[in-house]
Amino acid sequence: MSDDHVSTPLAARVRRFEERLAAAGLVDDAELDAALDRFLGGASPVNGARIVARAWTDAAFRDRLLADANAALPELDLSMRSGLQEQRLKVIANTAARHNVIVCTLCSCYPIGLLGPSPSWYKSEAYRARVVREPRAVLAEFGLELPAEVEITVWDASAESRYMVLPVRPAGTDGLSETELAGLVTREGLIGTAAV
Repeated sequence: MSDDHVSTPLAARVRRFEERLAAAGLVDDAELDAALDRFLGGASPVNGARIVARAWTDAAFRDRLLADANAALPELDLSMRSGLQEQRLKVIANTAARHNVIVCTLCSCYPIGLLGPSPSWYKSEAYRARVVREPRAVLAEFGLELPAEVEITVWDASAESRYMVLPVRPAGTDGLSETELAGLVTREGLIGTAAV
């Protein structure tokens, strides 16, 4: 388990549970690490990109995704299940008038299975504090200059709830296939620190 989560109550409980399982001889650290490796083996921003590309090409899927992402994910053989618990996913759509960005102000909660392991800056205290206070300045530091009239909404993830941004489909991509569209989507676009 990563040390950046140990300070949260849920993470501390999970670590105590892991220690009890090991002390009882039911599992050892190598088995726990192997389970984590199996989980992360399927974790990739490619998963989030597939979701975005489908939403860009299928209006009905987009509607279902925005209404209830957890119910829509199985259509792409994806889920938010992590062990015994299913985390709630809310997908928020960028528009010409609104830009969304995600953060976890307490630690670094993040939809790993859909976006891959989180970037180091996402876990940094500077990002976590500043993006809430001055999102426009932080986005500009990432190279994303938004017009003054674009409203920025910051979404704060938690241990139970995760967020993913549905970027605006780039102009001039009407003839691209779903696979080609997925290739345009970046992890930063899914977090909201970049446009696609």
